[in-house]
Amino acid sequence: MKTIYILLTRSKTYISRLIHLATSDDYTHVSISFDKTLTQFYSFGRKHTHFPLPAGLVQESLTNCFFGYHKDMPCALYELKVPKSVFAHAMKEVQRMITEKGQYRYSIIGLVCCKFSIPYQRKKYYFCSQFVAEILEKSQAVVLPKPAELIRPVDYMNIAIGDCLFTGKISELVARVATF
Repeated sequence: MKTIYILLTRSKTYISRLIHLATSDDYTHVSISFDKTLTQFYSFGRKHTHFPLPAGLVQESLTNCFFGYHKDMPCALYELKVPKSVFAHAMKEVQRMITEKGQYRYSIIGLVCCKFSIPYQRKKYYFCSQFVAEILEKSQAVVLPKPAELIRPVDYMNIAIGDCLFTGKISELVARVATF
């Protein structure tokens, strides 16, 4: 068995605050990692630390860039144990998308539609929770209770995705990474 890691976060940016205000969700962003050292996460979000746009497919790090700048943001880390073939399929799909990342865009319309439970798909447009959901679903790591474009970050707490390894602040998670 191999492990896929799911990281839920909520920053203090205007976008995150707006999402939190509209949904009352504890977490407003989700990322996926295939590395037990948690050095590399993948998601859809801002490409630059201080500016919300442009946004798209991004590689994130707990210690650099956005997470490094927002060390006090709340987070929850989940692990999902999957067969090696499922792990390989999920990782291969993310790597394929990374090689073509210039073709992918952030789905602002999809994000708004998700809030109102209106399915909206557009080829090569994603928001964070839709991206992670689609990777997990395509690889058959999980069976989703609703379409990927309707999954919100907080839904990962309720989907049977595995054990919660950590809840706290990003800075505390960084200090504990070696214990996982």
